[in-house]
Amino acid sequence: MPTATWQKSSYCGEGESCVHVTGGDAGTIHLTESSDPSGAILGATPVAFRTLLHTLKKEHRRG
Repeated sequence: MPTATWQKSSYCGEGESCVHVTGGDAGTIHLTESSDPSGAILGATPVAFRTLLHTLKKEHRRG
């Protein structure tokens, strides 16, 4: 993958383990976690990513 411009979650404080997101090739969204020493990158379609965000927001309101 070419050099990506990663964006850190706005909910992440300084020094915390954070989710980073970038747009990828062919409409894929890539996610990684700053505390993952292996540097694993998860790919998701825009629809799957939108569903994930919707579910997380819904669960947060319940909590």
